[in-house]
Order: sequence, then C-alpha cells, then structure tokens
Amino acid sequence: MFYRPASKASGRGLRLEKRSGHGLRSGRWRRVTTEPGDAGPSRKPFGTRLPAYLVHFFTASGGALAFLSLFAAIDGHFAVAFAWLGVALIVDGVDGTIARALHVRDRVPNISGDVLDLVIDFTTYVFVPAAILVLCNIWPKPLAMGWGIVIIVSAALYFADLRMKTPDNWFAGFPAVWNVVVFYIVVYEPSAWVASIIIGAAAIGQAMPLVFVHPFRVQQFKPVTLGMCVVWAVAAFACIAEGLKPDPVTNIVLLACAAYFCGLGFLRRMPKPKAG
Repeated sequence: MFYRPASKASGRGLRLEKRSGHGLRSGRWRRVTTEPGDAGPSRKPFGTRLPAYLVHFFTASGGALAFLSLFAAIDGHFAVAFAWLGVALIVDGVDGTIARALHVRDRVPNISGDVLDLVIDFTTYVFVPAAILVLCNIWPKPLAMGWGIVIIVSAALYFADLRMKTPDNWFAGFPAVWNVVVFYIVVYEPSAWVASIIIGAAAIGQAMPLVFVHPFRVQQFKPVTLGMCVVWAVAAFACIAEGLKPDPVTNIVLLACAAYFCGLGFLRRMPKPKAG
C-alpha cells in the first residue's frame, strides 16, 4: 500500500490500496483520498524494517546483475554474460522464500516486493536475453532483431496477464524464461529456421492453455523438481565454464533437464473443484 500524508492546506492525503486477492496478479489497486483525521499506516521501528529493506535490496541486485550481463555481452564475453544471468536466476529463486519467512510485506508495506520482482524479472528473463540474441551474431542481425522484438513484446503482455498462475501455482502458458531459451540457442546454435520455430512457438505458447511447473510453489513432484533444478544449475554453470561448448555428459544433462521441465505439465494432477 502507498500512502501520502495529508497536506497542510486541505488536510487531504492520498492512499493506494489493494482490493481483495493474493499477490499482484490477483488484486487490483485503487486510489483513495483520505480525509482529515484518517489514520495512515503506522511506521514501524527501523530495526523492524531493516530486514525487509535488505531483502528488497537483495531482489534489486538482480538489476545490477542484468546490467553487468548486458555489458559483458556487448564486449563479446557471452559466457560471462550468462554467468551473471545465472547468478540473477539464483537470486530470483530464493528471494521470495526469504521475503515470506521474514514477513517483508508487514514490515515495509509501502514497498511492493511484487512490483520490484516483476521489474527485475523482465530485465533478467526477457530484455537482456533478447539483447544477447542480437549481439551473439549467430544469425543475420535483421532476423535476430525481429525475433528480439517478438520476445520483448510478447513477454511484456505475458507479464501483465493476471492469469499467469493457476490456482495450484503452475504457470499458465510458457513462463517467459527467455534467458533459458536464449542460453540453449547460443549453446547449440541451431539453424535460423529451427530457432525461429522454437522462438515463435514459445512466444505463442505464452498465450496458450499449457502449464509449466513453478519449481518452488507447485507441490506435485516438488522434491524431484527441486533436485532437477540443482542438476540443471550445475550443468549450466559447467557449460559456462567450458566456454558454452559443453562436454558430452553436460550436453546430455542439459537436454534431459529441458525435456523434464517441458514435459512435466502433461503429468499435472488437476486440482479438485471447491465445494459450493
């Protein structure tokens, strides 16, 4: 919730409140003008707020990692660029769990961790990977620019979709993990038409009635999925250490993990409808 104190002249203030719902994509914001005498949110002691500020700074550090990745790619150091994006992926994977454990929203209600997370995710999952796709020079630049624009525009619409998650926390549609898609394209360098099919299918898949697992929120297969996340991360960083030229074992692991995460949605157990 955002709160602006009442002005001395009119005695009125401004408050943005969230309507009923859980998470940014479930509720809507409304603007409320406060009248004289209305109480704003109480300000908690700094010692209480400090852990929340530190978590928000931790989340925001993903933007700095994206910045470092972009300039590494501009300099032609694509393994380094993906290493920075890999660290950003780890930050994104754990910051939400830390935030919920520390009740960050209750400590600092005027800063939206949901909005901050969306800003950083769009930068690290979409914008910088699209730039890497153009900068890596594996295709003619006009083709890469065209697909980069498709990635950015389609992902922006996906990020704004309030139906991004199913009630049982699966992603509805391809979850715009373009950092992973571009990583595989740069590593395996498929022909232009094969890569175009992959990117086009993923872009359209963001609006299709498909489901993809959220590794930390979906309970079905969770232990196996978390284990596969660790295996994939180790293989991806091994590939980066090898200059994006994976050895046979790393190659098999990367492809097996891709098959697991792409295919797991077909095994989803549909949630039981609520009574009444």
